[in-house]
Amino acid sequence: MGGNERTSASTATRKSAAALLARRSPRSVRAAVLFLHGGQAHSRATSRSWYPSPVRMRPFVRAVAAATPDDDVLLAEVRYRVCGWNGHDADPVRDTRRALRELAALAEDVPVVLVGHSMGGRAALRAAVAPQVRAVLALAPWCRKGSRWHTCEARR
Repeated sequence: MGGNERTSASTATRKSAAALLARRSPRSVRAAVLFLHGGQAHSRATSRSWYPSPVRMRPFVRAVAAATPDDDVLLAEVRYRVCGWNGHDADPVRDTRRALRELAALAEDVPVVLVGHSMGGRAALRAAVAPQVRAVLALAPWCRKGSRWHTCEARR
């Protein structure tokens, strides 16, 4: 099997996996918090839950779980297909938008808070235009110098 065929098969597998990984799923959802981990500037490697960036977000998930009611706040992580931002592809933004669509299918129109670190903070800022997003917490967001997000001038 050649390199291109392997890449195509791997890409097809990544596309079929859910982008929303629920960490707490109450029966009746009143609100949701989605966590977006960091990554790399350029990488098409498959993102894995045990890599350092996703693991770094787990204390934030636990802290929010301890501070919110169990019965009506859904907590979930966005599962990226690949590890990198990848230039204009902005892969984490695409994955975040997909996770938001999956959430809407599960819980209809609930308000969402996005919590992102580094590359995940950048993706959260870009995905904040979705109508269900009510707030963004961007922890040390990786924003290019000179972008409107770098100086936080663009606010909703």
